Amino acid sequence: MSEGRPPVTAAPTLEDVARAAGVSRATVSRVINGIRNVDPAIQETVRRAIADTGYVPNRAARSLVTRRTGAIALVVSGAGEDDEANPFHSQVFADPFFGRVASGVVGFLRPRGIHPILMFAETDEARTQIISFLRQGYADGAILVSTQPHDPLPRLLSEAALPSVLFARPGEAIPISYVDVAHRTGAKLAADRLVARGCRRVATIAGPLDVLAAQDRLAGFRDAMAAHGHPYIPCVEGQFTYASGEAAMERLLSEHPGLDGVFVANDLMAQGALLVLRHHGRRVPEDVAVVGFDDSSAATASRPMLTTIRHPVEDMAAEMARLLLEHVDEPGRPMTSVIFEPSLVVRESA
Repeated sequence: MSEGRPPVTAAPTLEDVARAAGVSRATVSRVINGIRNVDPAIQETVRRAIADTGYVPNRAARSLVTRRTGAIALVVSGAGEDDEANPFHSQVFADPFFGRVASGVVGFLRPRGIHPILMFAETDEARTQIISFLRQGYADGAILVSTQPHDPLPRLLSEAALPSVLFARPGEAIPISYVDVAHRTGAKLAADRLVARGCRRVATIAGPLDVLAAQDRLAGFRDAMAAHGHPYIPCVEGQFTYASGEAAMERLLSEHPGLDGVFVANDLMAQGALLVLRHHGRRVPEDVAVVGFDDSSAATASRPMLTTIRHPVEDMAAEMARLLLEHVDEPGRPMTSVIFEPSLVVRESA
């Protein structure tokens, strides 16, 4: 034996944990594998013993018992091929919305020892690979964020009977669980705020009108303004991007130069709209009041800071993770929907 080399210490075993906790090896195994018929006080004793001994469960052996991988797929899906000048994954990472989704999912799963695997499904081939990945048991289920209204992946997941939860109401009638926000309610809050400020010549920049959320926000805003006595609301369609917000605001000012209030269907477009208003010498909110939707990082990065409708994305993403684990634990569980309520966040722009 070489001198000076530290002795090799055997890794703690299940038996070591059982001795430290004063329980049977079988009880330790049930606690580690998440089997629920163990007294909570005993569970806590076993967890302390695991921490004290430094025992690390064998994940492969655990999977054989629980039939769980300890991983879920976080899938961002969109229709169409990559644009070489602006690849799909680059578009995803450029939008603060997706970071908020990931934060909510990770925040819920990490304390439970479950890890998300980020996957992109921008083509038919990629979608087929994801279905195969899940069927082969490499992940226990999928949290799906779809960026296109006619995305086939939600239906593929449903038809394959794979545990999955969708962010936002699907574009077609599909038996799949989903989490969404009350878009019409949020748009009404925006209308009420602009009217309360005394705005009388109001317009809106909508999101892409083939997307259900954009349709709902536009309809909710128009309905609320009609209830306030404003039967006609000019609208320009954007694409939920900064550049489209700039272009839409330029068009609105050209066609309706006397406007004094604008509801913009997301904060990123609103940020672009604010830049155009500043370029044209319109003071916000003195000349034109602006309300966005999302309460994303763009709202506080804007100048002035943006009054907006809070879209509780992180909480919604955590709820998606919770629902998915329920579907994983209880195959055949009925599909469900959870609708979150938005709120008005008042800052400087309105």
